Amino acid sequence: MDPAFPSPELVDAAAAMLPAIREEPGTLAEGRRWELTVGPGVFAVACRDWARRERTEERARAAHVKDIDAAVAAHIATGEWPEPAAPRTAITSWSRKSRANIVRRLCELDYIPLYASGRLPAMVTLTYPGDWLTVVPMGAGLKRRMKALRKRYARTWGEDWACVWKLEFQRRGAPHVHMLCTPPHGRARTRGETFAVWLSAAWADVVDHPDPEQRRRHERAGTALDYAEGLRATDPRRVAAYFTKHGLMASKEYQHHVPPEWSEPGTGPGRFWAVWPLQRAVQTVHVSPEDGIHAGRCGRRRAKAQRRRSRLESSGSIEPPVESATAALSRPPHDQWQPGLGCSADAASSAHSANYAYSRFTSAGDLPTQTGRRMCASRSRAQHLKSRPKTP
Repeated sequence: MDPAFPSPELVDAAAAMLPAIREEPGTLAEGRRWELTVGPGVFAVACRDWARRERTEERARAAHVKDIDAAVAAHIATGEWPEPAAPRTAITSWSRKSRANIVRRLCELDYIPLYASGRLPAMVTLTYPGDWLTVVPMGAGLKRRMKALRKRYARTWGEDWACVWKLEFQRRGAPHVHMLCTPPHGRARTRGETFAVWLSAAWADVVDHPDPEQRRRHERAGTALDYAEGLRATDPRRVAAYFTKHGLMASKEYQHHVPPEWSEPGTGPGRFWAVWPLQRAVQTVHVSPEDGIHAGRCGRRRAKAQRRRSRLESSGSIEPPVESATAALSRPPHDQWQPGLGCSADAASSAHSANYAYSRFTSAGDLPTQTGRRMCASRSRAQHLKSRPKTP
């Protein structure tokens, strides 16, 4: 399946079709404002008070300035800088807010630079040695090594590493990183290695375990390159589903739990994901409250229908359509319908109506409404009547 990532031009064209409110530049009205946001894989409705948010940011900046002034005054008085404040809470798992942030960001990204080269996408996995605490006793060490690997890639292949990566944890607690990227073809400019060989050696050098045996094993089995998994990332929603372990991969939720060694304040991994160097491609337009409320209701109904359909499909409750919507529309009207053996005209007409409703709803990709479900049920009853032998 070819990737389906809308370009920024298509996003701009979609935003231009929305009923936007045109305002004069430099004007900002008080109160809440309704906004519609369109991206390559997102359509969002929001109601924000930008004036109130601006006042909150001003207060935060003023408080930060006071903290700096107090630190400078303490340094002048004692000759030493005060200790930085410790984090208020410990990071023990992947929060719901972080999950929502990565889903939103992955659906807003412009993936055209990632696939512009025409290379096949792949899922790269970077793991740590068995004795991983020796090299990464804190989460900050992992972020430094990821930055070092990115610099090595740029020097070796002559381009910035365009990718999306996310941190996860194995059952033994060791961290590992998944990266969606398009590996370069050919050989490296430095030592003439292929990408897979270069990645194994470069990652082992960046981790740099002091034990020679651990380093040798890590260079042999510390990386993985999966093109089959990368080819499944055909649109922003599938990319987000993989990185959040949603749906069929929900059994891997344990990979989001931080090990006890990183659970203390100041030792955690921080943010679990990053994007190199892809940018967002979204357009936000201001709309009237009526249009914003209507768009929000439509979005909620569609999301609810999609969740219900996913549950029914996973449980096997939804069967494929018996016929297409085109075939249903080509059928004769009810008054021209020829009933079959053992079936009255009313039952045959009911079967025709239910066939049409069932085909129309399933082919459109949406769940039937309550009326449609009743018609689908009557279709099953009518077919049962048609299958019964005719009584004298």
